[in-house]
Amino acid sequence: MPNASCDIGLIGLAVMGQNLVLNMNDHGFKVAVFNRTVSKVDDFLANEAKGTDVVGAHSVEELTGLLKRPRRVMLMVKAGDSVDQTIEHLLPHLEPGDIVIDGGNSLFTDSNRRTKYLAAKGILFIGTGVSGGEEGARFGPSIMPGGNPAAWPHVKDIFQSIAAKVEDGTPCCDWVGENGAGHYVKMVHNGIEYGDMQLICEAYDLLQRGLGLTADELHEVFVEWNKGELDSYLIEISSHIFAKKDEDGQPLVDKILDTAGQKGTGKWTVIGALDTGQPVTLIGESVFARCLSALKEERVAASKILEGPPAKALDAGRAAFIEDVRCALYCSKIVSYAQGYMLLRAAAKENGWNLNMGGIALMWRGGCIIRSRFLGKIKEAFDKNPAIQNLLLDSFFSAALNQYQASWRKALVYAVELGVPTPAFSTALTFFDGYRAARLPANLLQAQRDYFGAHTYERTDQPRGQFFHTNWTGHGGRVSSTTYNA
Repeated sequence: MPNASCDIGLIGLAVMGQNLVLNMNDHGFKVAVFNRTVSKVDDFLANEAKGTDVVGAHSVEELTGLLKRPRRVMLMVKAGDSVDQTIEHLLPHLEPGDIVIDGGNSLFTDSNRRTKYLAAKGILFIGTGVSGGEEGARFGPSIMPGGNPAAWPHVKDIFQSIAAKVEDGTPCCDWVGENGAGHYVKMVHNGIEYGDMQLICEAYDLLQRGLGLTADELHEVFVEWNKGELDSYLIEISSHIFAKKDEDGQPLVDKILDTAGQKGTGKWTVIGALDTGQPVTLIGESVFARCLSALKEERVAASKILEGPPAKALDAGRAAFIEDVRCALYCSKIVSYAQGYMLLRAAAKENGWNLNMGGIALMWRGGCIIRSRFLGKIKEAFDKNPAIQNLLLDSFFSAALNQYQASWRKALVYAVELGVPTPAFSTALTFFDGYRAARLPANLLQAQRDYFGAHTYERTDQPRGQFFHTNWTGHGGRVSSTTYNA
């Protein structure tokens, strides 16, 4: 019987798993590791983990035998069936009170199911989002745990020790909520990440095509932007990307094929938005922009047939153009986060989760891909008013939008005149104009629905909740359709 001296076990030694193990070891936790391809265990111990206290196991049974009780086993395997299969392999070697942690990008409904399934067997389950990529996992990620609340005290010390810290030392990790809440928050994080990346790409495209900026000039612009309101990890790495040269001395970014990949979390966010009836339009456009980028051959063929606007000189100087694009990026980013928080609020209500909205912003302040100065302002907004209906109504964000909207609109005019696609900038402004509209043309839409389908409508001169039907043609019946609200 092996000596049960390890604090936690980890299964899955891909890059994220390896770096989390080394991070835990740095913080004084003894980690046992296992990988389905067993040779990876020995390779890890001989190389990256050489000289550490990490202990290798060559079977699930050996791994669980190395762990102190209650056993804590973290899975860093591919989301989906692999997680379920690994859990089934683990179960015969676990006992009531042991803890299984899924640290992959699992769909939140799977985490809902696994929490209940394992609870019935006396096993405590945690589904946690882990963000920050390779570097974050190694030196301090953002960690978003949900699942069975009884498990949290058993992993809190490990998670908060290895997590990123903000300026005052607060860890970017706290309990999110029951069942799949942790993975849902990570899903929305990833959706916002899609939005941030698309917005930055649109700013880059406008500056490059509108002003003819070189990669070196773009580097200088982004370095400057990172000193102000747009200070963030993604702006910072974009400045580094523009500065990177290929072997021939030319900018590497110009040689990268313009087709984007995706792993599905952005799509899940959009599906979640549709399921809860929330207009998370910017993340949706960001997902579709990646889909459009994948049609490379079609786009090249279309570029030879479909004409854009004729070239013309813009009535804006270089500095003014750059500032207008910066404002468009900042305002659109505000809208994106506001939409993401709308989705979190709706999901919390639907699933009975008690999400700490300000706490989530704090968890995203460090370690994760969307970390930025901006998130501190979101935390302040929820500290001022935890029940705030929408971030756009907070005094800081509403003042910024009101101050910058003229520049935001100018940037979109430039884009239209140049024929530069800006789906995320455009949908953000459209949402802003729609959200601030006391009246929208949906009255006509409801009349149309009632005309062709007897779907009924409410009236401005009657109380909400009373529905009316009109016989528009004189030939229709008196019976209306049942009402359905998305």
